[in-house]
Amino acid sequence: MFMSDGDGWAVGLVLVALAAAMVVDRALPGAHVAVGLGLTGCLIAIARACGLMAADLGLARSTRPAGLRWGAAAAALVGAAFVLAYLLAPVRQALPNGEGGLGRGALWAVLVVIPLGTVLPEELAFRGLLLPVLERRYGMAAATLLSSGLFGLWHVLPSLGGSAANTAIADVVGSDAAGTVVRVMVTVCFTSLAGVVLCWLRLRSGSLLAPVLAHWTVNGLGVIVTLVA
Repeated sequence: MFMSDGDGWAVGLVLVALAAAMVVDRALPGAHVAVGLGLTGCLIAIARACGLMAADLGLARSTRPAGLRWGAAAAALVGAAFVLAYLLAPVRQALPNGEGGLGRGALWAVLVVIPLGTVLPEELAFRGLLLPVLERRYGMAAATLLSSGLFGLWHVLPSLGGSAANTAIADVVGSDAAGTVVRVMVTVCFTSLAGVVLCWLRLRSGSLLAPVLAHWTVNGLGVIVTLVA
């Protein structure tokens, strides 16, 4: 099967917008929120050009209550998983030494940078736009796998950075060339699987709010745990 010209252009435009945002984000340190909001605006423009309605993107008012319920439930499960993992000594030992608390910078990151610079544009791109566009041609199962695979590949460059998660993985697999390859593969596989779960939340609730809340909780708690460990 091949996508129609309109759907093919939509997918291409989304990927170009994502690539451009990544380049600008890396070229302008400290502009993550501005880049994320700019990317969000571009994605909304693409959606309108493709004839997608609010319901197609998971933004219909009627689905917001379900999105909040499913998102809150997912967030609670994520929180419980973080607590249980933190109780395991090997997990705590693998974490880098934290700063001992949450300062203004950490709160800004959790409450502003992560939701506006990362979660909102990523969910709109992968679960809001790509999922329905790919579904129109390939069906929902294939669309879920394709959008989730692209979500995994989106994390290749971040997996090469010096984040706490990357450091923890490097401590296990090594930081040489072979270890770097393993780290990238682990990151892509994990985020692809996470993408499948986020797609399921989006489809089950009918709202983009559910994966947004789940995604925000994962990233936000990740920052908090590394700071207080």
